[in-house]
Amino acid sequence: MMLELEAVLDADAVRRIRALFETAPWVDGKVTAGYQSALVKNNEQLPGDCPQARQVGAEILTALSRSLLFQSAALPRAVFPPLFNRYSVGHGFGAHVDNAWRPLADGRRIRTDLSATLFLSDPSDYDGGELVIEDGHDSKRVKLRAGSMFLYPATTLHSVTPVTRGVRLASFFWIESLVADAGRRDILFDMDIAIQSLRQRVGDDDPAMITLTGCYHNLLRTWSVG
Repeated sequence: MMLELEAVLDADAVRRIRALFETAPWVDGKVTAGYQSALVKNNEQLPGDCPQARQVGAEILTALSRSLLFQSAALPRAVFPPLFNRYSVGHGFGAHVDNAWRPLADGRRIRTDLSATLFLSDPSDYDGGELVIEDGHDSKRVKLRAGSMFLYPATTLHSVTPVTRGVRLASFFWIESLVADAGRRDILFDMDIAIQSLRQRVGDDDPAMITLTGCYHNLLRTWSVG
């Protein structure tokens, strides 16, 4: 599944975050890269424990908790605390696959089923800097408005093209889903969207709607991980 979520953060929130990041302690982005990723990663990143990262990360998690589309698509069991990167002219990130597991501060680990990029710069602010996701024999190039987010499988080969003008700011993080299997997760998402559409036409009390909703939850119960 690849999905665009519009306006996860509104324009006022984006402006406030960008102002906050002007004085943030940016460091070499390789600090959170795995061995393979470190070979092709060239950007800057905020330390995950700096005040700006913690404050904005909490704001993003709150916004995601309110997003019915995100909840339906990702079925999140856990969300890695959002990280933040900055690409200036000459920066880019070569093709790589995200690590299967990411460690949390408390010693637990999160399985990376889905990757997310939340754009904090508008496309007009910079040239280059496109998120490129390889999908079989095709590739998808993504460059969204500030405040919008792109959700995609962490299993995919992906990259960020070099920035040739301006600065690209974004948040990135991973989601461990209740349903580990991507195909089953897609079925549940399509089913949930269909249920929402039908509900508006026939109401909650329609017998078929009740049965279909029950089937959705029984499948979710059967396919959920531990």
